[in-house]
Amino acid sequence: MEEYEDDGTWVWLSYAPECCLIIAHHIGERKQKSADKIINTTKERLSSLPLFSSDGLYFYKHALLKAYGHLKKFKHNGKRGRPKKPKWIPYLYLKYGQVIKHRKGCHLVKVEKRIIFGRNIDLKDISTSLLERLNLTFRQDNNRISRKTIGFSKELFGLDDQMMLYCANFNFCRPHRSLSYVDNSGKKKLNCPAKEYGLIKHNWSLKELLTFPYHKISTN
Repeated sequence: MEEYEDDGTWVWLSYAPECCLIIAHHIGERKQKSADKIINTTKERLSSLPLFSSDGLYFYKHALLKAYGHLKKFKHNGKRGRPKKPKWIPYLYLKYGQVIKHRKGCHLVKVEKRIIFGRNIDLKDISTSLLERLNLTFRQDNNRISRKTIGFSKELFGLDDQMMLYCANFNFCRPHRSLSYVDNSGKKKLNCPAKEYGLIKHNWSLKELLTFPYHKISTN
């Protein structure tokens, strides 16, 4: 279990593996407030409730409870002592599982899957492998988040802006081999995640991405 806080800078991601779409990102410390932020942003951008999967970091459980649960308060039963403390209760439709990796020294000895919330969940559907592969892609493509790099960002806002652009290009412009299809002429083509999900009708060019009139989109 990864139950520790860290004051360093972490990149938090939510990801839809079936279409390779990055739903949200957040730059922040490894603390509860960062987990709350990424879960709340994800909730705002989803119209349905999927099966959530993560590693064993306990912040996710509390963030999901606050986003998809309610605080149950207990009445005093008339007995001596204080009443029971309020408790967060998950909604019935919330489904969440964890992938716990047990290590001995530097060696992985066991991978355990746990169902935290929900019923009728197939353990094989609880997976973080594609997100872990995405993290590797990030480190390969982006020198700012490579390990032991001298190309790091000096300010958080700079890293956040750069990650925003990277994620937008990843979603709207970059074709993925796992999202291949055959067009009407019989040619094999590749979708970008946003096209696969149905947000756009064709893979955008970088120029289309940078010149799209975002200011004209209504927030209502």
